[in-house]
Amino acid sequence: MTLTTDARSTTLAEFSELPRETFAERSMELPDELIRGTSDLHIHSGPWLKSCPGRLDPFRIAEQAKAAGMKSLVFYDHTLGVSTGTAQLTKYQVPGIEVFGGIILTSVLGGMNPRAVKTALHYGAGARFVHFGAHCTHHMVIHEGSFVDGKLVRFVDQYPKFAKDELPRAIRIPLEGPVSDDLGEILELIAERPEVHLNTGHVSVDEAFRLVDLAVEFGIRKIVVAHPCRARMTVAQQKALVEKGALLEGAVSDWMFHRGLRRTNYYVEPELADEIAGIASTPELSGGVVPWAKQIREIGLEHFVLGTDYGIRSGPTPLEGQRTLISTLLDLEFTPEEIHLLVKTNAERLLDIE
Repeated sequence: MTLTTDARSTTLAEFSELPRETFAERSMELPDELIRGTSDLHIHSGPWLKSCPGRLDPFRIAEQAKAAGMKSLVFYDHTLGVSTGTAQLTKYQVPGIEVFGGIILTSVLGGMNPRAVKTALHYGAGARFVHFGAHCTHHMVIHEGSFVDGKLVRFVDQYPKFAKDELPRAIRIPLEGPVSDDLGEILELIAERPEVHLNTGHVSVDEAFRLVDLAVEFGIRKIVVAHPCRARMTVAQQKALVEKGALLEGAVSDWMFHRGLRRTNYYVEPELADEIAGIASTPELSGGVVPWAKQIREIGLEHFVLGTDYGIRSGPTPLEGQRTLISTLLDLEFTPEEIHLLVKTNAERLLDIE
């Protein structure tokens, strides 16, 4: 799902009335003006594990975004996995802003479970995305860990019981050969609903390529490569996925996040509090926001959808994250038109709210 050159030109022309600034005369107010009508496609809204509380409840997240003039929010729940109920209740409580949810496949929900997907599509606000796992994918299970005597040691090496219990439950995409009946049914469920997009989740790079190929094979119209997975890819790999029709997710947390903060992202046991945040291995983005933005320019703005990935207690609010994103893009000399393409138009097309 991409924009053609002509469509992109038309889109940019639509924003000819946007406020402007020069390098020498920059505006304190411009980020607040540009935030109106935008969408945050990745918010951790809660509920939360008691050991890993959030920054705000979902109602206050939506109230702040609505007051700032934002158009839509997409809620994530990577613990129990289903955010459609939270989205529905938030829409009732805070009318006047679009709120969407979806399902993240988790071992809590039984892993690769088509029944969970089918239910989520009809539960609450109805799932608008199916995400192939966060902290319980096989890739994450074999990489998360903590420091022991100054050295990072994986949980699968520290705790044999963890490896025995969690590796069989972990979500894994076959790199070749036939797919399981469960995976096939999930892909069919997504393909039947053009408003639902597939998110690759926190899988390995090789798994992401296979999943995108399968999505195309099954006729899925909207495909998003999750930001932790994309961050481990070279530009050439990202371009290859774009050529297959995938969109690439970027997040503020890619370059503004608490690396090494010990948190119970998914597992409730204190000893399983991850210290590498699962996405710390990002060689292509180790320089922070500058290479992140450079990749967006090189690959093409029309191929990216952006979110904050905020919501944790120790981070800024999602609204603050959205303002930081817009302000940073302005500082990097993205034009108002380009910024709206990234945080407004592309999001509207993904969510069918143009």
